[in-house]
Amino acid sequence: MSGIVPWEADPIRPDRPQPLHITVDGTRVEGLQGQSLAGVLLAQDRVAWRTTTAGRARGVFCGIGVCFDCIATVNGESDVRLCLRRANDGDIVTTQDDTKEAP
Repeated sequence: MSGIVPWEADPIRPDRPQPLHITVDGTRVEGLQGQSLAGVLLAQDRVAWRTTTAGRARGVFCGIGVCFDCIATVNGESDVRLCLRRANDGDIVTTQDDTKEAP
């Protein structure tokens, strides 16, 4: 958890955060209830999960859903902004490579 406000001292979320697991490109990743999918990935030191048509790596840029840099496929739904989607136990995230042609 963040060193800024320990969960025990946070009046908004006084209960111990419950763990959850998501799958990212076939790899099981741990997170905590309340985190965004982008937050789960960032906590795992993963800073990019999309490749642009120009071949550039992208992840969180604005963090508020304005820029669309953090998109990925979640549970079969493409172009999901991971900074806005709260992680749910069992979510399946697939990174997007926009350099590949669509089928």
